[in-house]
Amino acid sequence: MTTPKFNIVLLAPQIPNNTGNIGRTAMATGCRLHIIHPIAFDIDEKAVRRAGLDYWHLLDVREHASWETFLETEKPSRLWLFTTKSEKPYWDATFEMGDYMLFGSEQHGVPAEVHDWVVTTHGKEARLTLPMVNNARSLNLATAVCAGVYEGIRQTDTS
Repeated sequence: MTTPKFNIVLLAPQIPNNTGNIGRTAMATGCRLHIIHPIAFDIDEKAVRRAGLDYWHLLDVREHASWETFLETEKPSRLWLFTTKSEKPYWDATFEMGDYMLFGSEQHGVPAEVHDWVVTTHGKEARLTLPMVNNARSLNLATAVCAGVYEGIRQTDTS
């Protein structure tokens, strides 16, 4: 398999339609999708076919049994956590090809221990936010992923 532009990491996603949309974004942009269990839905072949995800077989997707398994398997040297618990806008990050972009579940985000791991391993500046106005609580997960990936592409595109 070719080296992905970016690694999109979903920690315990809960909504199948979001994961499907994120999968389409990953496929269309040459990114690899990492899905970390537990997840709240099936993504076996039958479920994917039933959901009309006819492109899923084109997707570079890896499943991980847990956060710990993901870390052991992938050993991410550059990782960005997208979170509402940061004040650093995502456009202030300097993305590089192959970076990991981590997104939490729709309802809970990522647990405190993952925040702590990111800060300890990559520094506080590795936590990014998509600024919002009018007291918006958060954006749709698929929208946030798409914004992050395309900012990374904008910064790294050499064509």
